[in-house]
Amino acid sequence: MSIELFYGILFLVAFLYASVGHGGASGYLALMALYGIAPEEMKPTALVLNLFVSVTSFTHYYRGDYFSKKIFIPIAAASIPLAFIGGMITVEETIYKRILGVLLLVPILRFFFFKNVADSKLHPHTVPVAVLSGGIVGLLSGMIGIGGGILLSPILLLLQWTNQKQTAAISAAFIFVNSVAGLGGMLTRGITFTSDMVFYVSVAFVGGFLGAYLGAKKFNSTVLKYVLAVVLLLASYKLIFAKA
Repeated sequence: MSIELFYGILFLVAFLYASVGHGGASGYLALMALYGIAPEEMKPTALVLNLFVSVTSFTHYYRGDYFSKKIFIPIAAASIPLAFIGGMITVEETIYKRILGVLLLVPILRFFFFKNVADSKLHPHTVPVAVLSGGIVGLLSGMIGIGGGILLSPILLLLQWTNQKQTAAISAAFIFVNSVAGLGGMLTRGITFTSDMVFYVSVAFVGGFLGAYLGAKKFNSTVLKYVLAVVLLLASYKLIFAKA
């Protein structure tokens, strides 16, 4: 894979994930896996990119008045400490790749099969379920090096607590705080970043800014979703079935 193609896909990942309120860590991890970057560099690098992309996404959706603080607080309160703990856990490389390979299938399902929930069908959230969901997603996010938006979004939509844009706003904020907590946990055992981090951040930030801006408006990204789905499927296959 050429370096130009790598940065092109990186831009696409940030753009499309931000358009639905995600930071894009699962996509960045997929791309880095295809590019052969070591897991110890992949995890912190993906979380740093998450920080820049999720904050731009949250800003656009927050300005659109889609953020629900009462749903976010109990979820985040449980996820933050467990994401920190998860970041302290070192997962054996083969197991890590298998888990990541399975998780890469989740955003594909999220993009294509979780449709918008009409406001008339929304249900009030329940704090115990919110706390439990946040804790589980937070721990897994810290261990794998994702912000958790790809896992939280389907939960919110399935429980019918939020519509698509409300889900995007909550997910963006959730991804930011989880990424900070996960990085904090990783710092306790040392972090290795790729030497090209500045270029990664620059490309992801621009893609994320444009994606979040258009996503908060009315935006049809069907073709881009199919392109990203191919990348995620290739990476998932490589991680699950390739020999260690």
